[in-house]
Amino acid sequence: MRYCSTRGGVQGWTFRDVLFSGYAPDGGMFMPEMIPSLVPATLRTWSSLSYQQLVCEVCSLFIPEQLIPKHDLEALISSALSKFAVPDAVRMVRLKGSLSILELFHGETLAFKDLAMMCTTRFLEYFLRKENSRATILVGTSGDTGSSAISSVCGLNGVDVVVVFPSGRITTVQERQMTTHMEDNVHVFAADGSSDDIDVPLRKLFTDLDLVKRHGLMSLNSVNWSRILVQLAHFLYAYLQLSDIQKTEGDCLPDLEVVVPTGGAGNITAGCIMKQMGIPLRLVAMVNSNDIVHRTVQSGDFSMAGSVQQTLAPAIDIQDPYNMERIFWLLSGKDGALVKDMMEQFQRTHRLSVPETLHRQLCSMLSSGSVSDEGIMEAMVRCWEENQYLVCPHTAVALWHHYHCPVLPEQKRCCIATASPAKFQEAVEKAGLTIDLPEAVRVLETKEARCKDLGRGENWEAALRERIEAIGAARQCGEPFYASAN
Repeated sequence: MRYCSTRGGVQGWTFRDVLFSGYAPDGGMFMPEMIPSLVPATLRTWSSLSYQQLVCEVCSLFIPEQLIPKHDLEALISSALSKFAVPDAVRMVRLKGSLSILELFHGETLAFKDLAMMCTTRFLEYFLRKENSRATILVGTSGDTGSSAISSVCGLNGVDVVVVFPSGRITTVQERQMTTHMEDNVHVFAADGSSDDIDVPLRKLFTDLDLVKRHGLMSLNSVNWSRILVQLAHFLYAYLQLSDIQKTEGDCLPDLEVVVPTGGAGNITAGCIMKQMGIPLRLVAMVNSNDIVHRTVQSGDFSMAGSVQQTLAPAIDIQDPYNMERIFWLLSGKDGALVKDMMEQFQRTHRLSVPETLHRQLCSMLSSGSVSDEGIMEAMVRCWEENQYLVCPHTAVALWHHYHCPVLPEQKRCCIATASPAKFQEAVEKAGLTIDLPEAVRVLETKEARCKDLGRGENWEAALRERIEAIGAARQCGEPFYASAN
């Protein structure tokens, strides 16, 4: 299994290569050169496996034994998922009205990103120990990725993590899950702008190959292929749990609709890959008022709005869903030249009309919808009234589709629950509902906080570069950055 860039300029990289990277050197994103297929007989064999076992089976398709032997892979994934709050790390909940919800938020930071992040950092640690090397992780976040990245590597030898979040555009819980970490290897910045604004200097830093090489600079955003890889298992687990495949015979398989709250489009990208691998999924990408993904599916208009709108679902307040590049590449027949032209135009002008043939392929891959804040609150309230089950505003984006597009009697549907409502107390209260916060959330208010501000007029790229260089200089002296700074 080898990896290439979606823009055609890089081929033949190993899983280890792409794990320790961000964007590809040509500005593209890494994808497998070959997408394996899963046959019905294999799916029936796997139907009794746990989530953890499925993660291992999926990862082994994309990580050769020569890099991580199967027994080591099993141990790494077992360790990564050992501290989740439910026995199998995830949980399927069946509610009234044929509503099934896959809960992916039982990790330390109460968001779905903990699942892939914990596995990815275990893979990272495996190679760092083997090679006696170090890495600096650079992460931009719209709310949940940053805290999950910090939680997964805080205190880890050989790794520093630099996180940038949009000041004033995330919840108090999301912010304090990042800023209350006092470990020497954690560096948090609050930027006066949107998460899309943050992505601009990060892209530039990752194209500086000298900086990347000298500091082992890598990403833990869903830019990193490993994040997408682990997320493939979400869709496989949902399918095997709900499709009744074990009651079927031959090559005819039942399908399953999976409704995905969508921001940067990493999760929906995983769904598209799993569909190409042979799982009969009907994918629905649901967005909030930042509706670029919805407009792209509906009309081929892949164009950014004038500004990012702040909504009750802040983790998907995104106008540059960068993982759509992976979907375009997948559906264009892996046409790197086409994707390069498309994405470079989009980066120059923030506007793009998807070619007609590619748009038809996109529409056959998934459908979409957009939900207002009023719709989010409506779905939260209805789910509570009908089930006494409280959801976060992002999950409510998916539930809105369920309530407004009823599933047919012979069909199955799964909505993805991406975060705990405990992270979004303001949205819960605005919907007229109440929540008892867990102790892990309540204690955040009592902790000391630390972060560095990045002002709107400041050169964010230079400030982040300076911190990365300072971390490297401190390593040369054999001590952590904060210890040397003090």
